[in-house]
Amino acid sequence: MNSSSPQFIITPQNEAHVQAAVICSRNLGLGVRVRSGGHDYEGLSYKAAGPFVIIDLVNLTKVSVSLDTSTAWVESGATLGELYYQIATRSSTLGFPAGVCPTIGVGGHFSGGGQGTMTRKYGLASDNVLDAIMVDANGTILDRESMSEDLFWAIRGGGGASFGVILSWKIKLVPVPPIVTICNVPKTLEQGATKLAHLWQQIAPKLHEDINMRVIITLANNTKGEKTAQALFNSLYLGTIQQLIPLMNVSFPELGLAAKDCHELSWVQTFAEGESVKVLMNRSHEIKGYFKGKSDYVNQPIPESGLEGMWKVFLEGEAGVMIWDPYGGKMSEIAEDETPFPHRAGILYNIQYFSKWEEAGVEAQRKHMEWTNNIYKYMTPFVSKSPRRAFLNYKDIDLGRNDENGNTSFSQAGVWGQSYFKNNFKRLALVKGRVDPSNFFRDEQSIPPLM
Repeated sequence: MNSSSPQFIITPQNEAHVQAAVICSRNLGLGVRVRSGGHDYEGLSYKAAGPFVIIDLVNLTKVSVSLDTSTAWVESGATLGELYYQIATRSSTLGFPAGVCPTIGVGGHFSGGGQGTMTRKYGLASDNVLDAIMVDANGTILDRESMSEDLFWAIRGGGGASFGVILSWKIKLVPVPPIVTICNVPKTLEQGATKLAHLWQQIAPKLHEDINMRVIITLANNTKGEKTAQALFNSLYLGTIQQLIPLMNVSFPELGLAAKDCHELSWVQTFAEGESVKVLMNRSHEIKGYFKGKSDYVNQPIPESGLEGMWKVFLEGEAGVMIWDPYGGKMSEIAEDETPFPHRAGILYNIQYFSKWEEAGVEAQRKHMEWTNNIYKYMTPFVSKSPRRAFLNYKDIDLGRNDENGNTSFSQAGVWGQSYFKNNFKRLALVKGRVDPSNFFRDEQSIPPLM
């Protein structure tokens, strides 16, 4: 048997099926990987070194919205698009602060933190989780009341796959206005992207929390047709254009934001990319080819000289994408240990490095990985240190991996665990030691049990 192929793929229809799958797998000595149907940056949800089964939650997609309590129950196999669509069909003034890509699976997104364009206003997706239903390593079905507050704490940002199979989540819905505004201002290097990006680092985390302005850095052509870098200043504002422009004229006049750069739409339409919102219910979206992601956190503005060097490295080889997501606002108000996700006060922004390619073969992979590794290496002096932080939802196996037999010690796993969780890593390992001491739920970067 190919060591990366599952012996069985189980597609449960209800919680009893999941319960039986866990108990049977354990009795048969098979490992378990849980797939919730979205994006898995390192593919750990569908491959393993030894004999294993996949519990695929693709059929668990129910979303139940309560307008009376402004809450919803959503099953882990639903996508963010399905969740957003179901909320919007019930209310035009309620939303949920999670990711921008509608094909992300709810289960992994929530359990890893889940950031998006309303993070500065309402925090992460995991900050807005009220309850959860899960199956633990013994096959017991638990809710918040029966699982203990420590375990409930752990699954909201610590990665659910280390602790069990999370079946559904109760979430707190948040107010959104009937009209929001999306703005896009692209600037190439020749149009002053360096100075604007330098200013953005100081301004974006301090903007009014109704404004989320991220920077998307891509390859482009200048007016001479030459290769250059472009910084797209992409904003979501919870309000109208008429309200936004005066705010930006005061906070970031250098950007020169004008009404022509913006358009108004409903909150749910921001995820449909100009199509009917029914596209959010389409589960057939697939990322074709191959990709690699890495992440960083920045707590001091990168100087202009550092940005100029960054552009040079960015433009070498097979350039990918960099996305800068601002923090501040609500993120600075939540304590580092409130959930396992520790990247809070003092963080200016998160960086995602992303390279995607369609050509098969070792050489194609080498070229694209080389770009990702080179830009990541260059950024070392400018990002967080001791530890160099990383975002669990952008899982990066380069940070370190557990022993394939599940015998990795707490200290060995700390190589990557400190990057994702800082001081929360020890508490996560203690929770793991209590609820899954035999380390049944494990993968290359699962939490090791600490007794």
